[in-house]
Amino acid sequence: MHRYYGRHPFAAEELPFRRDGFIRAGAITGLAGERLALSQLPPFLRALLATDGTVTKILEAYFWEPLVVETLEQRLETATEPVPWLEIERGDRCMLRDAQLRGSESGRCFAEAFSLIRIEFIPDDFRQRLIDREIGIGVLIRDSGLESYREVLDIGLDRLANGESAVFRTYRIIIARRPVILITEYFPLALYGKP
Repeated sequence: MHRYYGRHPFAAEELPFRRDGFIRAGAITGLAGERLALSQLPPFLRALLATDGTVTKILEAYFWEPLVVETLEQRLETATEPVPWLEIERGDRCMLRDAQLRGSESGRCFAEAFSLIRIEFIPDDFRQRLIDREIGIGVLIRDSGLESYREVLDIGLDRLANGESAVFRTYRIIIARRPVILITEYFPLALYGKP
């Protein structure tokens, strides 16, 4: 949860890909301050950063392979600092979930995702399926028929646990007009073609 502490809400006009999938002079920045023009990213990777749809289905169509969501860790944690992106206050309980999207045939990891979830604001049946790690969050939302809205909050460069370079996007899912889920997805550059 600490990765979201100290992050302040943006004004709507500052959000990446708020209205358009094209940002002429757009660039992403890494932890060390390095910048990479969005135009230098492979086209499919740019599409992944901009989409407000379910990434699992997009990846399945692109790589032409069914994906499985492998939950690496899932736990409840109490916030020690506010997380404005989800309206979390110090002392609020949230669910944290680390997962990988893997090809069911190749075993390749196409994406890693870290989720922060306000479980008290999601319906009981949805919550139970989430806790049971039945399927991925996006598929679960679609299958449950929940009306939701996704809003990309941040994009950038980072490193995965294995040291590989990756691009990421952080977005929140709004359900019943309340921000409920915050997800950061990482896409390894080596897999999608280095710029």
